[in-house]
Amino acid sequence: MMQLDWHGYRYFPYERELATREIATLFENPEIRKTRGGIELKGEKNSELAERLTYFSRYTNGNGIADTVQHCLESTARTGLSRQATRYSVHGLHEYKGKFNPQVVRALLNIFGIMPGHRVLDPFCGSGTTLVECSHIGASGRGFDINPFAVYLANAKIKALSTPASTLRDIQKELFMFPDKTGFPDKQNLIDPRGRYLQSWFERETLQEIESTRLRIKEIASDIAPVFLAIASDLLRDYSLQDPNDLRMRRRKSSLPEISYSDALNSACKRVIDRIEATQSVLGIGSTSSMAVHCDITAGATVNSTNKFDAAITSPPYAMALPYIETQRLSLVWLNLADPGQIHQLDTNLIGSREFHGSERKRTMIALESNEDSLPEPEIEYCRKLMMALSESDGFRRQAVPVLLYRYFALMQRSFKATRKLVRQHAPFALVVGNNHTVLGGARYDINTSGHLANIALSTGWKVDELVPLQTYHRYGYHVKNAIAKETLIVLRNS
Repeated sequence: MMQLDWHGYRYFPYERELATREIATLFENPEIRKTRGGIELKGEKNSELAERLTYFSRYTNGNGIADTVQHCLESTARTGLSRQATRYSVHGLHEYKGKFNPQVVRALLNIFGIMPGHRVLDPFCGSGTTLVECSHIGASGRGFDINPFAVYLANAKIKALSTPASTLRDIQKELFMFPDKTGFPDKQNLIDPRGRYLQSWFERETLQEIESTRLRIKEIASDIAPVFLAIASDLLRDYSLQDPNDLRMRRRKSSLPEISYSDALNSACKRVIDRIEATQSVLGIGSTSSMAVHCDITAGATVNSTNKFDAAITSPPYAMALPYIETQRLSLVWLNLADPGQIHQLDTNLIGSREFHGSERKRTMIALESNEDSLPEPEIEYCRKLMMALSESDGFRRQAVPVLLYRYFALMQRSFKATRKLVRQHAPFALVVGNNHTVLGGARYDINTSGHLANIALSTGWKVDELVPLQTYHRYGYHVKNAIAKETLIVLRNS
């Protein structure tokens, strides 16, 4: 007999449901009895399987009491027992709007029976949540994303996991041991588009400090530089003239931090390295084959037919998505991932973007009217319904909603087709999808994104196994009215 104990935090209903599914997969449908503090498994003693569980803190069998790996990982980042820790390991290396819960990924890997050596695809990898969780269990994760900054962060996290914490600490020590001698880049570096752009968003002394820091990191850290540059990037908004709490590029009214950028970065590096060291004490240090690739999944991502993926897990963008590029433009320019003049086009290219480029809006309107992309009937009719709901009182952005939604559905349809070619037959594909809403003609329209995507997936040859509602934590602060209040887990199967 084995006793499994819950973590000390409050659970959502879906988390307990995923917990029982993990058990059913790993222990092959054991006899379960619920207890006050967890679950009892009759006739089970396999500690190696119990260690893999996500939603349990410890297990008891004939050999005594032991913590699960997940409990050990979360303990490295927990600020209290009443709330689930989601920034353990390298998940907290850099903030990234819209990333999904790493515990859900970990649970899905168990539910899908993913073991060391298996290959997992994330067609919209963002900052690498799926790839990091794959690395934790020895699976090989491959992610695609059209956002170069997201790919940079994902690969920086993977690099950090596979680099001994002692090496990272030695680099940190050298970075901050002596006063900076690199100096400010000469004036010719400030007259190019990058330099002029950064000057418009940073005070001169601050820009001197962050530019000197960038050059020093590249000089000292060499191939490990992306780890430290990612940490440094996470502080840019706080030290810029942008409102650090606003997703859009608006000027700040609050004062700049009193602590210097260098001192803040030193503290941030220490915090990140401490968590990496704690993670490596649990998992060890090993090489990983996980990686993110700057590529549009709809534009020809390929894989050898004999080496397809065993599963796919992602959190795709939703219709009229967060302004990812605008939110991250300081980092994109500072890290030389994009020229200032490329920002708008990058934003336009993202699936779910609210932006159009050139005459694309007119072309997409024509495509909507003729259903050029052959969307399923419910989706094209919904877009036309929103078109009919428009009134003269709706502004420019609301006038664009039906066309933007059509473009989103069409691009997601292409992504389903592309992903299906990359995974094995009968392989599972899990998507954590957020629903949202719009107001047209004075009336509110709730966009059932998960239902529409499930129907589009079905039309491209996927089998829809189920849709599971996921409750979310309440959001506070800026843009709370636009925050996702409900998510859905869509589970597909490659038929």
